[in-house]
Amino acid sequence: MSNFVVEFKLKTEIYQEDILEKRFEIARKIYNALVTKIAKRYHELIKTKRYRKVQIVLTQCKNIKNEELKKQSLKELNLLYKEYGFSEYKFHADVKEFQHHFKKNLDSFTAQKLATNLWKSYEKFLFGNGNKIHYKKFDSIFSIEGKSNKTGIRFLDNNLTWLGLKVPVVINKNNQYEVESLKNPISYCRIIRKFVRNKYKYYLQIIFKGVPPAKINLKTGEIKNPIGEGRVGLDIGTQTLAISSEKEVRILEIADRVNNIEHMKKKILRKLDRSRRATNKDNFNLNRTIKKQGNKRVLWIKSNRYIALQKKLKELYRKQADVRKYQHEKLANEIISLGDDFFVEKMSFSGLQRRAKRTEVNEQGKFKRKKRFGKSLGNKAPSMFLNILERKLLLRSLSLKKIDIWSVKASQYNHIEDSYKKKKLSARWNIIEGERVQRDMYSAFLIMNVNEDLKSIDKNRCEETYKNFLKLHNEEIKRLIGNKNLSSIGI
Repeated sequence: MSNFVVEFKLKTEIYQEDILEKRFEIARKIYNALVTKIAKRYHELIKTKRYRKVQIVLTQCKNIKNEELKKQSLKELNLLYKEYGFSEYKFHADVKEFQHHFKKNLDSFTAQKLATNLWKSYEKFLFGNGNKIHYKKFDSIFSIEGKSNKTGIRFLDNNLTWLGLKVPVVINKNNQYEVESLKNPISYCRIIRKFVRNKYKYYLQIIFKGVPPAKINLKTGEIKNPIGEGRVGLDIGTQTLAISSEKEVRILEIADRVNNIEHMKKKILRKLDRSRRATNKDNFNLNRTIKKQGNKRVLWIKSNRYIALQKKLKELYRKQADVRKYQHEKLANEIISLGDDFFVEKMSFSGLQRRAKRTEVNEQGKFKRKKRFGKSLGNKAPSMFLNILERKLLLRSLSLKKIDIWSVKASQYNHIEDSYKKKKLSARWNIIEGERVQRDMYSAFLIMNVNEDLKSIDKNRCEETYKNFLKLHNEEIKRLIGNKNLSSIGI
């Protein structure tokens, strides 16, 4: 059954904020205590002869490609994990002993959810691409949640009720969406804290069962963002998104209202570094490097100025994140109104984020930069946009179909000549039958016309829809001329 989330502001008194802050800190300490306990168990596991033997066999299987031996070894490894208590329910049992000491401030269901979060981290670490299990730093937990609305964190009579704490929830009775949402059964509740203008503000997220109510335009009475008809192709980059559909062809900058905070961030980080060096002279060598203390923990003194600068930096990030999320949600709604069959390239944004491994020299004999698209991805968050779009589609019983980028090769294909030709990244235009066509919009058009196997382009469908695409493409080019655009668009 699908769920949806609605966020409400909490009308907190100062003493209630103090209690909530205390409980967030207790949650962090319980999580860290559990991390320590499970880490000890993991180190005991990897010291065993059985574990080392299984790992050797799995390494050999990579070279000899023996699937039967690999299956047996993985089965043995899973048995070892269960034997040493690596399961979500064992983590729930482990967290009990820590929660018992804080039962006046943290209920068992909330503690179990902390254990579930740690189990998710271990799932990535043991079975996925995780590298390390991290502790939660001070002031780094921003949400705690329950498991149901029957006990622990509850929404009851328009109040947040939690172990003696009763906080009014602000509900806008003029907001039809909020009023209609509250008619749905509640799955569980989550308390969120956000650092806004140098202080924490608290919110209650209610996770409702079912499908979110349709938003209605109060002036016209029509449903906002209705689902369209037809195919939609999306060509997403690090900063731009090209859209091709039967109704509309567009190319735009993702989250164009997000300010690039790199310059302001750099200034604040320089000030932070100078402040830290001034108040912690004994922690630095004469060559300005940090002294190595061996196993001893380095103690850092934070001045009031340092703390104020940290808060300023946190506020910058918060503003940027809020604007970015709002624009992603709005754009996703606009795209849904264009069709009901959506296609996009399967991208590895984490790969684009990493620095280049090879050291290369350019034509002038200078070293090429190893930096790639980290800042662009950090500012625009294209992967987050796709996740939002996918979530909205799932709620409407639709899906975002991801095509095989290596088989389709949309940026190289020409549907008229039925041929592939490699192009430089700087080449932003294609010549199709003597017409200049913007490269990203043409890629989106080809993605829109892929076959059902998602591995090849349907040439016949391309020929049928190309005239309409070209007309809409030229209209979009006229709109873009004279406006301030990214250089990657090429206009």
